Amino acid sequence: MSFAVLTKAPALLKIFIFFLTWAIAWLPIAIPLAIALHWHPPKPLVPSQKLPLLASLYLLAPAILWGAAHLEGTSFTDYGLSWNPSVLGSVGLGWLLGVLGLAILFVVQQALGWLRWQRPIQTKAEGSHAATALLQLLLPTLLLGLWVSVTEELIFRGFLINQLQQDYSVWMAGAIASLIFALLHLVWEGKENIPQLPGLWLMGMVLVLARWVDGGSLGLACGLHAGWIWAIASLDAMEAIAYTGSGSTWLTGLGGKPLAGVMGVLFLLATGAILWEFGLA
Repeated sequence: MSFAVLTKAPALLKIFIFFLTWAIAWLPIAIPLAIALHWHPPKPLVPSQKLPLLASLYLLAPAILWGAAHLEGTSFTDYGLSWNPSVLGSVGLGWLLGVLGLAILFVVQQALGWLRWQRPIQTKAEGSHAATALLQLLLPTLLLGLWVSVTEELIFRGFLINQLQQDYSVWMAGAIASLIFALLHLVWEGKENIPQLPGLWLMGMVLVLARWVDGGSLGLACGLHAGWIWAIASLDAMEAIAYTGSGSTWLTGLGGKPLAGVMGVLFLLATGAILWEFGLA
């Protein structure tokens, strides 16, 4: 298949070829890395294995995306990623909305007696040592959250949405891109991630809405996504919250995963409603 024919292919075929190319380019890195990390598929990944593999995969993403954009005569700007002050403002606004939303979610669950706040393990040291330990945790998770969110938004709410809109309406494109986004999480978590699939799909749709609200820019979606990653990763690392068991897991989230519970879904719906009202304002 020539490149000229490929650019005129159906959107789903181009998306399949994109992910296949990405996977093939990653295999020479992934195989020796998996051996070094003692990971044997389909065994679930532990965090110490997941992070290096994910990092190696995402480091390749800009080059693969650049190649796809070059073939179609487009750019990252067309996908919604540009570098200007307004984008940084959108990222900051999205991050704040994401963090505050999760804070409200956990405070409500605390008020209902479903979880309790614990003293973060990093603050059990004294004085400046506690502050230094906390900063050493929060800053890397912030940078990690920004990196992962920008990469995923560029792929799923940027490249995929643009491709799918060539064949489908914007909301159908969003639904398909969000389904792909949710299903690909099974690569890392396996069947343990199945209860989260509806929540992950809804999360994808909220982030599609964020791009629409932001006039096609990915800034708001990147900030929102980064805020969620940073807050959840930081709380998990600090062991700052613990579920009491008084709330049913179908409410709080199966396996301690917020998106696998009713409260997590309601949180996403509320976030979407705020974005919708913001977009209509």
